[in-house]
Amino acid sequence: VLFLFCAALTEHKILFLSSSYQRLTDACRALLALMFPLKYSFTYVPILPAQLLEVLSTPTPFIIGVHSIFQSETQELLDVVIADLDGGTVNVPECVHISLLPEPLLQQTREALSMVSATAPLGCPVHTLSPTSPGCASLFQDKEIRAVFLRLFAQLLQGYRWCLHIIRIHPEPVIRFHKVR
Repeated sequence: VLFLFCAALTEHKILFLSSSYQRLTDACRALLALMFPLKYSFTYVPILPAQLLEVLSTPTPFIIGVHSIFQSETQELLDVVIADLDGGTVNVPECVHISLLPEPLLQQTREALSMVSATAPLGCPVHTLSPTSPGCASLFQDKEIRAVFLRLFAQLLQGYRWCLHIIRIHPEPVIRFHKVR
């Protein structure tokens, strides 16, 4: 989950594969929900129809879900992170480098997520983030997972105001992000 989260934040192409349309939709929606308070501004298609598979060759970032019967068509994609929801694997091509979180935050987030998943009922898939799934992740666990990621954003973005630079030469002040600071 953290790997896909970092891939989405760093604007990589992410493809979900599954034989279940519900699982594809849930996984795509969950990834977007974890990015709150940020909003994903690139292509987002939870279930891509077979007639539009050529969209996967686009040069822009995306989060797309495809039924697993089209897995053979996705093998030739060289710059796409592929998450197989049925097999529970994430395949990252050699040419794709995903920057992970800085080390203290990465370890803290992993530990917090493992504590939340340890409280999941037996037989509940780890990738299920929907509180409506029968017998699986409760509303409490859903809120706990969201809280872990919200704390992560709070730690990542603390002190951002120090990097803002106000330019007052225009009639309206312009606020720019000073990258050097």
